[in-house]
Amino acid sequence: MMAEERKTAGEKPNTKAAEPKPKSKPKAESKPKAPKKAPSKAKSEKPKAAPRPKAEPKPKPTPEAQKPEPEAPVVRARARYVRVAPRKVRLVADQVRGLAVDDARALLDFSGRDAASDLAKLIDSAVANAEANHDLIGDELRIAELTVDEGPTLRRYRPRALGRATRIDKRTCHISVALTPEDLD
Repeated sequence: MMAEERKTAGEKPNTKAAEPKPKSKPKAESKPKAPKKAPSKAKSEKPKAAPRPKAEPKPKPTPEAQKPEPEAPVVRARARYVRVAPRKVRLVADQVRGLAVDDARALLDFSGRDAASDLAKLIDSAVANAEANHDLIGDELRIAELTVDEGPTLRRYRPRALGRATRIDKRTCHISVALTPEDLD
C-alpha cells in the first residue's frame, strides 16, 4: 500500500532501476594478451644482455713498420695577469699570428699600440725557451698559436656628481704563445 500512496502523491516511480542496461557494441577482434609474468624475488636483477663479440687482437708491428717521424717540437710561453684589456691585445695578436718570429718582431717594434711591447716580451721569452730547452734556432721559428684570454677584472670606483659613484673596470688578460720550427720544404 505504501507504493500506491507514493504514486498518488505525484512522485514518479524509479524507472531506471527497472530497465535493463543497453549492451555495449561488440569490440573488434584484438590481439590476445600475453600472460602476466610472475613478479621476481629481486627487482634489481635485470636480464643480462648478450655478450659482445671480442675485438680482434691488433697485429704486432713488424720490424719493417717503423713509427712515423716525430712531430716538430712546440715551444710555449705565457704571460698571466697582464694589466691590459684583452680586447686591445687581440688587435695586435691578430696581426702577428702565423708570422715568422723575425717578421713578428719587426711588426711589434713599429706598432703604436702599448700591447705590442707585452707581446714582444712574450715572444722573446718563448724564443729563449726554444734555444735553451729544445736546441732550436730562434730565427727559424714561427708563431703557431697565439691566444689572449680574459683574466680577473679589478673593480675601482670613481666619485661622480650628486654623491654618486661609478664603477671602473680595470681588465687583465692571460696571453699564451706557441712557437714551432718553420717548414723549409
